[in-house]
Amino acid sequence: MSKVLVLYYSTYGHIETMAHAIAEGVRAGGAHADVKRVPETVPLEIAEKGHFKLDQAAPVASIADLEHYDAIIVGTGTRFGRISSQMAAFLDQGGGLWARGALNGKVGAAFTSSATQHGGQETTLFSILTNLLHFGMTIVGLDYGFAGQMRLDEVVGGAPYGATTIAGGDGSRQPSETELESAKYLGKRVAETANKLFG
Repeated sequence: MSKVLVLYYSTYGHIETMAHAIAEGVRAGGAHADVKRVPETVPLEIAEKGHFKLDQAAPVASIADLEHYDAIIVGTGTRFGRISSQMAAFLDQGGGLWARGALNGKVGAAFTSSATQHGGQETTLFSILTNLLHFGMTIVGLDYGFAGQMRLDEVVGGAPYGATTIAGGDGSRQPSETELESAKYLGKRVAETANKLFG
């Protein structure tokens, strides 16, 4: 059974919710799933004033954790069309892993959230995937086997590059059932791919 890490950063809880849906999909795909988050870099006083979701149960990851998994699915909200500074600060510690080729051939995937449909989801997914490709990882996207990403009857996230959700400008919109299903689908595809490669 392959081991999959769902690694995320979530300011307001949208990405946290998606991370747990992805982990559910990983388990449905026959792999072991751990959900971990990257450290918060914003001072506590500012995070509290900004109403950050500070009660997230997932343990905080260290960069050394990454090499102990067969697959890593990375998620963070978009920041002006790219990854959050918290996720960037975490991945920037991976130089030693890169130098040793510790993640070469492992499976990688991405998920994100933005305020609006056109708020930089696809460029943020590419921003995540760029990091994973530099680590030498084999990328799995949200293939069109998940037809929900093509719905026209409702506002919905999702792209061939990964699972996404739309939070709304005030953060009040939670991941829809379709978006949670896309997260589960991506997790399952990653698990199935990792099991083929490492099972």
